[in-house]
Amino acid sequence: MRDFDVQTIEIAAPCDAAFTYIADPGTLPEWTHAFRPVSNGRATMATPTGSVEVELRVESSRVAGTIDWIMTFTDGSVGRAFSRLIDLGHRTLYTFVLMAPPVPLERLEGALEEQARALREELAALQRKLSNR
Repeated sequence: MRDFDVQTIEIAAPCDAAFTYIADPGTLPEWTHAFRPVSNGRATMATPTGSVEVELRVESSRVAGTIDWIMTFTDGSVGRAFSRLIDLGHRTLYTFVLMAPPVPLERLEGALEEQARALREELAALQRKLSNR
């Protein structure tokens, strides 16, 4: 059973512009389904089963081209997502590594599949939003 999913898109925009946008947690509601208000290191995550407040930390390095998200839930469990931008001149490759959510093992496979499906849609929205910027 896989406990991760990796997806890549090509963005028709310079890497610097893409990095600036993606590394800003305030833009998450513009291109993701799960995130609602994001401010001051806190976020509301909405799912089909309800919403939950999380502590959201973004660790990014423009030099390395990495943007990672660490979400701490109220029960203390931690979810992580990792991404990398690759500069191709006027284009950018964006790779996103989705880790399985912190749920019991019996729910893990379905939860990851559902999140991977949502991620495909979110990355397509991000691609449309940033292309030709």
